[in-house]
Amino acid sequence: MKYVVVTGGVVSGLGKGVTASSIGVLLKACCMRVTTIKIDPYLNTDAGTMSPFEHGEVFVLDDGGEVDLDLGNYERFLDIKLTRDNNITTGKIYQFVLDKERKGDYLGKTVQVVPHITDAIQEWIERVAVIPTDGKEGPADVCVIELGGTIGDIESMPFIEALSQFSYRVGPGNFCLVHVSLVPVLNVVGEQKTKPTQHSVRGLRGRGLSPNILACRSALPLDENVKEKLSQFCHVQKSNIVTLYDVSNIWHIPLLLRDQKAHIAILRALNLQGVTREPMLEEWTSMAKTCDTLRDPVRIAIVGKYTGLSDAYLSVAKALLHASVACRRKLVIDWVSSMDLEDSTAEEAPYVHKAAWNLLKGAAGVLIPGGFGDRGIQGKILAAKYARENNIPFLGICLGMQVAVIEFARNVMNLQDANSMEFDTNTKNPCVIFMPEGSKTHMGGTMRLGSRRTYFQLKDSKSAKLYGNVKYVDERHRHRYEVNPDLVMKLERSGLAFVGKDESGRRMEILELPSHPYYVGVQFHPEFKSRPRKPSALFLGLIAASCGQLDMLLKAPGRDNLLPTKMATSNGPSVAMVYPNGHTKHLSNGPYYANGNGVHA
Repeated sequence: MKYVVVTGGVVSGLGKGVTASSIGVLLKACCMRVTTIKIDPYLNTDAGTMSPFEHGEVFVLDDGGEVDLDLGNYERFLDIKLTRDNNITTGKIYQFVLDKERKGDYLGKTVQVVPHITDAIQEWIERVAVIPTDGKEGPADVCVIELGGTIGDIESMPFIEALSQFSYRVGPGNFCLVHVSLVPVLNVVGEQKTKPTQHSVRGLRGRGLSPNILACRSALPLDENVKEKLSQFCHVQKSNIVTLYDVSNIWHIPLLLRDQKAHIAILRALNLQGVTREPMLEEWTSMAKTCDTLRDPVRIAIVGKYTGLSDAYLSVAKALLHASVACRRKLVIDWVSSMDLEDSTAEEAPYVHKAAWNLLKGAAGVLIPGGFGDRGIQGKILAAKYARENNIPFLGICLGMQVAVIEFARNVMNLQDANSMEFDTNTKNPCVIFMPEGSKTHMGGTMRLGSRRTYFQLKDSKSAKLYGNVKYVDERHRHRYEVNPDLVMKLERSGLAFVGKDESGRRMEILELPSHPYYVGVQFHPEFKSRPRKPSALFLGLIAASCGQLDMLLKAPGRDNLLPTKMATSNGPSVAMVYPNGHTKHLSNGPYYANGNGVHA
C-alpha cells in the first residue's frame, strides 16, 4: 500500500479537501486504484451533532456514517463509496483506546498518547486503507489521507506524531507528503510573500515530517523567483512546487496538477515510475471546459436558514451543478433566507423582506433543503405555497418534503393548525410525527441514517420515469421525523400523491402533485449520490423542468435524443452528456459572481 498524506498550513479553508480529491483523480487517471481517509482532530465522535454554521454540511454515507463534507468531495471526484471508518476523529480514537483499556487489553500499563493513541491511529489507517471503495475486489493501490486543520493546532499534534512514526513504519518509497500552504500578496507591496509558508514548513519539519511536494494556494501562478526561494528555504525541489491558483471551477484543479507534473513527483516519491501510464483526463477536461462555456442561465432559489454559509448546502449546490451541466445551462443560485420571507421580517425590515421575495419570484425553480428546528419554518411554508400555486418547479428534500405536506394540509385541506410535532408537540393535526424507533434522550447517531430502499407505487409518476422506471431505488437518509401515516389517505384524497414508500408501505418517501408541472418532495437526500457525470435523477428533473426540458426528458427513451454523449444518472438509467454552445459574462436579469465552484450566486 502506498500513502499520500495532505496537510495544510497558515490558515484553514485553503482547499485541502479539493486538493486531496484532485490528487486522487490524477492517480486514478494513471490507472491506479485509489481510496481516501479524512482525519478530523476534533473531539466529536462524528460530525452528526455539529451545526452547519460551525462545520458546513454533514455528509451521510451508505452505512449511515455522518461525516465531514470533504468525504463528499472524495466520493464525487473519485466516484467511490466510503464508510464511516474512512473518517477518523480524535473522539473515535480516544473511545477506541479507552474501550480497550477498560477491557484490560493493555495489561495494566499506563495508557498514554505515545504510544497508545499514536499506535491506534496508525492501526486504524492500515485497517481502513485496504477496504475496497470502488466496487472491485482487493485493496486499492494508493490511499490518500487528508489531515484536517493546520499545522500548529494543539488538537492535531497526536496525529502529526502518528504520521511521523507511520512514515518510518511503512518505509521510504511508500509515503508521500503534500503540504498545502498559502502564498499571499499584500496589496501595499504587490509581491507574493513566502514567509508564511516557510514558517508552516518549519513547524511541520519540527514535528518529524518533511514535505515531498508543496502545493501553494494563490490568486495567480507563482513567479519563478518565488518558487526558487521556497525551494531554498523549505528544502523542496523546485519541480515539486505546484501552484493552485484561482480557477473558474474546481474541476480544473486535477488539470492544474497534471499540467505542472504533480503526478510525476508523487509517483517518484512512491517508487511507481514505470508502472503507470500518463494520466488520461480527456473526459475530465471536457467536463471542466463545458462548465466554463455554458451560456443560458437557469436560476434556482434555495430557501433555507443556513444560506449565509454556502458550505451548509454544499452537496445540494453540487447536485444542482451536475444537473445543470447535463441540461446545457449555467447554474445561478439565489440564496434566500427563509426567515426573510416571513411576515415578521416585513414589519422589522421591509426592504429585506421585499428583496427576499423578489429573489424567490425571479427564480425558475425552488428547492427547500433539509434542516432541523423551527426557525424559518414559516418562510419555507410560504415558499412551498408560492411554488405550488404558481406552477413553479419545486423540490423539497427531507424537511423540505415535510414542509410541503404541512403547507398542503393547511392551505388545501384547510387544517389551519396542521404542523410537525417537531415544532408543536400539542398540534391537533400532526402531519409529521416523531419516528417510533428514534431516541429522545440521545442525539448523536440515533436518526434514521444511511442507504434505505424506496419502492415506487406508480409507474407513470414523474419520479419513477426520471429514475428509469425501476421498481425501487436506494438513497441515503438522515431524519428523526416522518409524514404521519394516519393522515396519508386524507392527503391523497385531496390530491397529493405518495408515489414512493419504504418496504413496509407505511413510511412515505416520495410525494408528487400530479396536477403540477414538477412538484416533488423526498424524505431522503438524493444530493449525496450525485456525481459530476452521473447527476441525481430528481435534481435533473428540477433543472429540466426549470428550463422547459422536462417533457422531452421524460418522453425520450433512454434520454438518447436529448443529450449526445452517454451519461448516467445516479440510481437510474443512462442519459446523455451535454455540450456548451457559447459563453457569456452577463445575464439578462443582472450580473452574477463566480464563486470558484462553477456555480454563480
